[in-house]
Amino acid sequence: MTNGDLIVSLDIGTSKVRAIIGEVNGAGIQIIGVGSADGDGIRKGAIVDIDKTVQSIRSAIDHAERMVGIEITSAYVGISGNHITLQSSRGVVAVNSPSREIGEEDIERVLQASRVIALPPEREIIDVVPKMYVVDGLDEIADPRGMMGVRLEVEAYIITGSRTVIHNLMRCVERAGIQIAGLVLSPLAASMVALSSDERKLGVGLIDIGAGQTSVSVFKNGILEATTVLPVGGDHVTNDIAIGLRTQTEVAERLKVRHGCAAVSEAVPDDTFKVSRVGSSAEKEFNQVDLANIIEPRMQEIFQLVRLEVEKMGYRELAGGYVLTGGVVSMMATDKVAEFELGAAVRIAIPDYLGVKDSSFINGVGIIKYVARNLTRSKVEAAPAATRRKAAGNSNGGGFVDKIKNWFSEFV
Repeated sequence: MTNGDLIVSLDIGTSKVRAIIGEVNGAGIQIIGVGSADGDGIRKGAIVDIDKTVQSIRSAIDHAERMVGIEITSAYVGISGNHITLQSSRGVVAVNSPSREIGEEDIERVLQASRVIALPPEREIIDVVPKMYVVDGLDEIADPRGMMGVRLEVEAYIITGSRTVIHNLMRCVERAGIQIAGLVLSPLAASMVALSSDERKLGVGLIDIGAGQTSVSVFKNGILEATTVLPVGGDHVTNDIAIGLRTQTEVAERLKVRHGCAAVSEAVPDDTFKVSRVGSSAEKEFNQVDLANIIEPRMQEIFQLVRLEVEKMGYRELAGGYVLTGGVVSMMATDKVAEFELGAAVRIAIPDYLGVKDSSFINGVGIIKYVARNLTRSKVEAAPAATRRKAAGNSNGGGFVDKIKNWFSEFV
């Protein structure tokens, strides 16, 4: 059916679990299968019910399998949350080659040297993001492969996460019958689709507004410099609507998706709808203006918190502005509210792939593009095509570090 490598991504969010199958060939990436299921066992981005989360993962995988007609045995899984931290580190090695040419082995050794840091027992290293390389004192080198030198150094960020959160995520995926081919930090993955190279160099804020949390990441000089998570998201908007209109949460969510508008000034009075109310058998009619009066204050609060968080990170202004992703940002006038509250240029990122042209798919598609970019540098490509199609989404067991080794790299 396909001639390229198949890569499967698994994006486990608060409201939805999405499985995406991508085919990677010489022409680029093609999305050939998508599966989605409600995230019943997840609250504010954290797993609170393993059994329900396993069922959600399995449902999303089954959906994707039926669409494409293949069996999924493994996937690359996105990871994010307020447990993720970036810690600066430095590694130094001597170049091994007699010719003093820097190769893949030297890159791997210097990255491993940078991983030697003291960590509390509850933390676990996910991987290393190189900031820049230094060859014999010459700094700001993006990729030293092929250069001549005696001493190779790297300034890097060590990405660490909570051991408990990581292992609970791994357990859920494995109990769903899926091997973890690798973990990918969601903001890094999303940046592959949402951000341009110029934006990453100039300085840009990537804001992912999900159902239970909002991820705030800052990219500058081509790399991820800071990331954090705010415990507020689309579910808070839904809850406000349910309280304001005195209706059920399910009805409030449906109204938000179909009629929601983030700015009262942009709302249409002629857009009317009837709402069943709690404690009453009679329906009451409202319009989009009524709904916007409830939604706008919460959306203003979210972007105010984002601005404060970015300032805490040490960034007063970002030349590249802000890029919004996530299911909530598809609501009408969200970008206008964001521009006013953030005081900067704002755009909404939408993946340009057939079948996933929605901002909520950015993370899932980004994982595939991120992995595909790294596969092109891998010697795995020397394998026969049929084997590669399985290898691109398979794990051979091994330790946790071995599973995800080498899947983070510089963004320049």
